[in-house]
This record gives sequence, structure tokens and C-alpha cells, in this order.
Amino acid sequence: MTSKASDLKASVLNAAIVGCGWVADWHIDDGLAHLKDRFRVLVSCDKDIERARSFALKHDVPRVSGDLEQVLAMPDVDVVIICTPPSLHYPMIMACLKHGKHVVCEKPFVASLAEVDAVIEAEKVSSARVMPIFQYRFGDGLAKVRHVIQSGLAGRHFVSSIDTAKRRDADYYQVAWRGKFATELGGVLLTQSIHIHDVLMWLIGPVKAAACFKTTRVNPIEVEDCAVASLQMLDGSLASLSATLGSARQVTRLRLCFENVTFEKVGYDENSSRPGDDPWTVIPRKPELQDAIEKKMAELSPASKWFARQYELFHDALESGASFPVTLSDARASIELVTALFMSNDTHTVVDFPIGPSHPKYHGWFER
Repeated sequence: MTSKASDLKASVLNAAIVGCGWVADWHIDDGLAHLKDRFRVLVSCDKDIERARSFALKHDVPRVSGDLEQVLAMPDVDVVIICTPPSLHYPMIMACLKHGKHVVCEKPFVASLAEVDAVIEAEKVSSARVMPIFQYRFGDGLAKVRHVIQSGLAGRHFVSSIDTAKRRDADYYQVAWRGKFATELGGVLLTQSIHIHDVLMWLIGPVKAAACFKTTRVNPIEVEDCAVASLQMLDGSLASLSATLGSARQVTRLRLCFENVTFEKVGYDENSSRPGDDPWTVIPRKPELQDAIEKKMAELSPASKWFARQYELFHDALESGASFPVTLSDARASIELVTALFMSNDTHTVVDFPIGPSHPKYHGWFER
């Protein structure tokens, strides 16, 4: 690749999956498998070579590797999809950019704002580009809600409440890298609720200040598995966050109260990971607004969802040179929020945004 836009004349991009666990299965089953006219999974790579082979057999991947450097030396690999434990993301992203390979990277993106900023600078001088994964954004229901908000029809935002109630029992932490700061980077604020918090900022805008309490009560692990937080958004509106890994049933709830309408979404079990899907509950403040809101929502055509939609838009952006559907600025906002929440808990203070290089936790929210 010699430019930021793809130089490939063919429409198919060759991808390598690095890290062949269950998240990688999602990337194929709910994403790339639906876009075979745009992507070909060429390589499965994992330090556990038997896991890489098993993954390749399952998904009909022609090549297997146990080493990222070997993958980066393959001239026909266009995109590297990073699905490894979080602590490995940053060095792998930087290696990919050095070799001119486009990157798709799972959350949490990296371990500090310093690392995000380093990736941003590295991308500027690379022929390749980086897209963070936030698949919760994509679905017809959420697209309609965002369209109404952006049109101005919803009016001013007042307050939102966002609940992430997941269940993670002891067997989940039998995987060696989970539950440890050094490898998972954090708990419910990093691995589970980070998605829905990104959705909040995508809909409402940047955060101005944050206060948080977090604790570990569900499992005997290093990282947090329960948290609550209060946010002041840049526009002066407010949001409350709650998150736990101790819910008997998995559920996510969003309630967004605007001047002219309230939006609600509740998802249980498997649907707790798909807030983008229809239906959303839409409650106009006045009956006469119902028709205007329905007409505004009807302006959008149905589209694919979840991983498939994010990868579809990624491909479009590489061909056109346009912005990715999730940007490095979005990743930075996500990591900035995490940094602020940890700082607030540790110091019992309200943390103001933006957070820059002089901040005590700019280089990370835990000791390394």
C-alpha cells in the first residue's frame, strides 16, 4: 500500500486474524462471512499453533501461523485483525503500521492515553490505517435514534442512564490472562461496559467531567467487577453509568431523556450485546411529534448490523479514503473515559476533561 486509501483494484481485501479465540469467531461468523465479496480471511495466527490450526479448519482459512512477524512478511496480507488479549494490542498495532498493514483492533484498544496518542502519530507516517472495533454501534434501531438526535428533532439532551449487567462466573477466569491488570488491563469498565459507554458518547457527545466508584465483589480477581459513575457531558447534560459482572441474568438498559423525546432500549441475554437492533421504544413528549419522528426515522434505509456493518463501512472507507466508522479519536475518547473513572475512584475527586500528557494517569491507570 502506498497511500491512505487502498490501492487495490480488486474489491477483495486479504485479512489475517491474530488471536484465534471466541472473539475471532465473532469477527468471522457475524462479520466477514457475510462479506465474501469484500474480504478473504487468508491467515489464522495464534501463538498456540494448534488453536490456529483448529480455527483455520473451522473457518476454511488456507494459511496458519504462530508468529505475527511471519504474517507481516506476507506481501498479500492487506489487513491484520487483532483479537488477542488486550495487553498485546499496542505492540501489535505498531508492528502492523511499521509494515504497512491496515489494522482492525478489538477493545480495549490499548493500555493508556499515551499509547493511543503514539498510535495516532504512527498512523500519520504509515501507509496503513487503524480502525478500533465498537460493533455495538451498528444496527437499524440505533441508527434511527442517532439520526433523530442529529437532526435536532429530539431537542436538548437532559439526562441518560446506562446499565451494563453481565454475568461472569469463576469458570470465565480459568483463562489465564483474564482478571489481571497486566493482561486484561481492567475488568467490567474495560472489557464489558466499554461498548455501551462508547454508544453513549457517540449519541450525546464528549464528556466534560466524571466521578466514579468501583470495586471487586463478584469474583476473587484483581480487576473491578462492579462500578457506578456520574458524568457531566460537554453540553452540560448528565449521565449515570452502572456496571456489574454479578447479574443473574445479562441485561443492558439505555434510557435517553431529551427535550422532545425519550428513547429506551433493553436487551436481555444474547440481545444484551446488540443495542443497535430494533426495536427501540420511542416516547415523544407531545403526541404531535410522533409523526415527525417516524418520518425522520424512515429516511434511513435498512442496513447490515454489528460486525458486518462495521466491516462493510471499513472496506468502503479504504476504497474512498473517507473516515472509518470508528476512528482513533473514538478510541481515545473511550480510553480517556476509563482513565478518568479510575482516577476518580483512586482519588475520590471529580476528574475534568480533556486529559493530556501532564495528567498523573496519562501513561496508564494501573502500576506497570
